[in-house]
Amino acid sequence: MKTQISDWYATLGWINIIDVLLVLFLVYEGYKLVRGTGANKVFAGLLAIVILWRLTDYLNMPLTAGILGSLVNIGVIAIFIIFQPEIRRFLQLFGTHHLWERRTFLRYLFKDSSDSKLNIDAIVSACSQMSKELTGALIVVTRESSLEHPVSTGEQIDAIISSQLLENIFYKNSPLHDGAVIISHNKIVAARCILPVSANPRIPVSLGLRHRSAIGITEQTDALAIVVSEQTGSMSFIEAGRIQRNITPERLTEILSNKFSNQNEKKATTKR
Repeated sequence: MKTQISDWYATLGWINIIDVLLVLFLVYEGYKLVRGTGANKVFAGLLAIVILWRLTDYLNMPLTAGILGSLVNIGVIAIFIIFQPEIRRFLQLFGTHHLWERRTFLRYLFKDSSDSKLNIDAIVSACSQMSKELTGALIVVTRESSLEHPVSTGEQIDAIISSQLLENIFYKNSPLHDGAVIISHNKIVAARCILPVSANPRIPVSLGLRHRSAIGITEQTDALAIVVSEQTGSMSFIEAGRIQRNITPERLTEILSNKFSNQNEKKATTKR
């Protein structure tokens, strides 16, 4: 084994390095396309099978490698069926200039953590006011997952967070009040976004589509969601499919402060 590794290092050249970087780039772009959708876990599973297949083949384990190879060959057809929308968007990127405007792999690794500081006061103030006025609202705050697919289903805004803007978006006569507002990197990036609805049978029947959508997006991603009920005015906080109902503005402030202060401290530590 050590001899094989030594031989591989000895023959490693610029072509091999470029080959590895291209594979990393394609895997990363593919992951970004499915990130924030229900396909991200399928993508991770298929990637794990391919890596394990190549590893067993390299270690000269013919039986295991043969079985995994058969799964990979059959899985090619499944990939085109499961990832049809994602593959179409991936191919479209290469035909437009948008690919080169997107964050690159290195910029993503070394991005400044300061752009993730969240304007918690504005969000809580808007939710509190909408709660008093019985205005329904669904706000999703991203963390590591960018939610590119849900963002693409809504109206692009890219505006600085303010309580007035959030209240205007969810105003009952506003054309943007249906769907979700998605906040990322301390900006309102889109409104009227369509989210996946949770199929969890344990969700109380008293919860409506807003709550089910909030639970659905947090089940599939690491995003956080806040819901204001149009019927009762109660506020709910949802993370990882778990819901905290009837929370106060003070409690919402405490939760968001804990979540994002911990995240920023973690990023700052990693950067150092």
